[in-house]
Amino acid sequence: MVMILLVFILVSRVSAFNYITCPKCGNFEVPYPFSTDDNCGDLRYKVSCNNGNLEFPSAEGFHYKILSINPTTQKLIIRPPMILEDTCYSSDFPQGGLRLDERSPFNISTHNTVLLLNCTAALLRSPLNCSFNSFCRQFENEKEEGSGCKSSLCCHYLKDSSMTSHFIRVRPGGCTAYTSVVDIKPEDPIDQWNYGIELQWLPPN
Repeated sequence: MVMILLVFILVSRVSAFNYITCPKCGNFEVPYPFSTDDNCGDLRYKVSCNNGNLEFPSAEGFHYKILSINPTTQKLIIRPPMILEDTCYSSDFPQGGLRLDERSPFNISTHNTVLLLNCTAALLRSPLNCSFNSFCRQFENEKEEGSGCKSSLCCHYLKDSSMTSHFIRVRPGGCTAYTSVVDIKPEDPIDQWNYGIELQWLPPN
């Protein structure tokens, strides 16, 4: 009986420890199960707090600023990589773009429209929209960040369930830069686009 009681107390303490919420990162609430250190949250949901900015690490070690977290829908939005000034290369180009660890509880949601920039002609053989009406043309023509990508091939696609949900790839021989818009609507003016990459996560077991 004493042994059973001790086991119960130990399990209770472990469970309580596992459900410790991490402190704020700057003004940003860090909801459970996210973990900013080994003493809070669930370590499978690791994020970083750097100078008051909450950041999401990719499988390659690149950090993306977290713009919002919705614990109810189990979704977060990260900021797309910057396109380096006077170039058409994403800042995560050396890492090959965004790649999530396939063993992690995170994946890229189907609400993202990805704009691929500075692409090779090989993309014309893909099912992506590389026409003059592509959203990427608006981005190049109307956003200063995209101005370095003008006069090159660009395409866009909606990240759907038939595609891999763990990476957005940039590479030599393909495209060298990208950005992403969440829940884009054709009628929306470009200044109302919600730039971001929406990720979703599976709840802890």
